[in-house]
Amino acid sequence: MMALSMRIGKRGYLGFTYLGLMMVIAIAGIGMAGVGIVWHKEMQREREKELLFIGNALRNGIGSYYENSLGGVKQFPASLEDLIQDKRYPKIKRHLRNLYADPMSRNQPWGLVLQQDRIIGVYSTSQEKPIKTYGFSIGYEAFSEATQYSDWRFVYTPGSLLPDLIITE
Repeated sequence: MMALSMRIGKRGYLGFTYLGLMMVIAIAGIGMAGVGIVWHKEMQREREKELLFIGNALRNGIGSYYENSLGGVKQFPASLEDLIQDKRYPKIKRHLRNLYADPMSRNQPWGLVLQQDRIIGVYSTSQEKPIKTYGFSIGYEAFSEATQYSDWRFVYTPGSLLPDLIITE
């Protein structure tokens, strides 16, 4: 009789342990979901910083290309590749070390702001809503009114080379 009661007792404990384990897994799942949301937002903030840095670098590269035009006629680049290898000089001049991918939509090319088929600026093609809405550096104050990243336009206007962008939170 005693052997029979031990078995029943063990089954009862196994059921309780199973229920306890299921509750621990459910609580851990809820916690991990919260961590995932925070992690996603933090990654988006980092990509925003990267977009601001790269966009400014491309804008300054376009400005350098324009300002260093040979002769009296200033020209904007016909392609982004011209910023890496400016073949207007006897020895290749580089306005950028490499072409950076758009951090917000890595698989998509940069959107180009054109003037007479020449590139005067770039923008991300991402339709996501920006997290950063204030505290932009000089020259980028209009970004605070943007409703999506594609509204962040990094356009060079002659005579307006900006210093390297200082990113603030």
